[in-house]
Amino acid sequence: MTSAPPSVDKASLRRAFIASLSGTSLEWYDFAAYSIAAATVFGHQFFPTGDPLVSTMAAFSTYAVGYLSRPLGGFVFGRLGDVVGRKRVLVLTLLLTGTATFLIGLLPTHQSIGAAAAVLLVLLRFAQGVGIGGEWGGAVLLSSEFGDPARRGFWASAAQVGPPAGNLLANGVLATLSLLLTEDQFTSWGWRVAFLLSGALVAFGLWIRLKLEETPVFRRLVETGERPQAPISEVFRHERRALLAAIFVRVLPDVLYALFTVFVLTYMTQRLHMSRSEGLTAVMIGSAAQLVLMPAFGALSDRVDRRRLYLVATIAGIIWPFVFFPLVSGRSFLAVLVGIVVALTIHAALYGPQAALITEQFSERLRYTGSSLAYTLAGVIGGAVAPLLFTSLLAKFGSWEVLALYVVVAGIVTVVGLSLARSRAGELVGEELS
Repeated sequence: MTSAPPSVDKASLRRAFIASLSGTSLEWYDFAAYSIAAATVFGHQFFPTGDPLVSTMAAFSTYAVGYLSRPLGGFVFGRLGDVVGRKRVLVLTLLLTGTATFLIGLLPTHQSIGAAAAVLLVLLRFAQGVGIGGEWGGAVLLSSEFGDPARRGFWASAAQVGPPAGNLLANGVLATLSLLLTEDQFTSWGWRVAFLLSGALVAFGLWIRLKLEETPVFRRLVETGERPQAPISEVFRHERRALLAAIFVRVLPDVLYALFTVFVLTYMTQRLHMSRSEGLTAVMIGSAAQLVLMPAFGALSDRVDRRRLYLVATIAGIIWPFVFFPLVSGRSFLAVLVGIVVALTIHAALYGPQAALITEQFSERLRYTGSSLAYTLAGVIGGAVAPLLFTSLLAKFGSWEVLALYVVVAGIVTVVGLSLARSRAGELVGEELS
């Protein structure tokens, strides 16, 4: 067992928390803006067909590319994070994702350059995914390795707040544009504004991260000469169970997020014939609630068994789609709002403690690599295909029941992951796994 990390002054801890939260929020703003545009605009702009549902499916296929490319980011940046340090890698990931997003805002559409527009969109989406794939593990460690190990659930939740914060910001920008512009203006050029704004946001994120110190845990690894030379192979050789557990526990949260922040917009506009602005508003309110709920559930997981809390939330996530779809069938905005807020509360109960649950599966010298691999590989089997499968299942069966059953399967996978996971809440950061 290695020693606990040295004490860190509160100012450094606050800076680490803000750097983790702000950087991840900015990167997820980029990712969420793309997700929303894929559900509402990109089908027509880059994949025009005679059938709106088919166009949306094609747009969602590029959404999946952002997840499929994440393992590359996890492999490359995860390894670098354990070898050269957390801070340097997080600067690179922010630059990569932000640049790709900004360039999407400048892309010509299918009408201008034909099929090449879709190819360029896919390439930039791929770059986004690579950046996100390397971001998450480092952002989690940035805050948790500066904090008290006994409060790991709370400190690690800083990175978890990034997705709802970014989603809220992206939805807010796109909802505002939808209200200020006509439908033709929004679909022809208005959506670009959300992507071009990422340039200013990334500059702000870089300013914060460049001022930050390296984490005390990584500094100690350097001082003691314990940095791994081949962290990827070490994870696969020595920590396979930890990797499988960490992958499986992420599946249901990814599927729920795809269902209730991305696909729900398609379901509302194409099946319930409600307005896009109503869907965006409901998702924004649910995301705003998550800003408080995720740290709260992260803190709660420091006081109770983390796996037990995660299991309760998993069961709730399996049940809720069977309530949600009948609830919204009356096309009431209030019903949609309640349904999405409850769904995102359940997601927060999973996602808030998730960072601590995953990172504490791995020994500290392999933590960036192991966490990044788990995060990105889980995204491939969870979030990557979820919107596309939801859309395909709806087109084929025309029934919400099959969508709910898909969530059940994802929940079962997560339960298997929990059965493999070790419960390590409150233990020292430096304790090695057997």
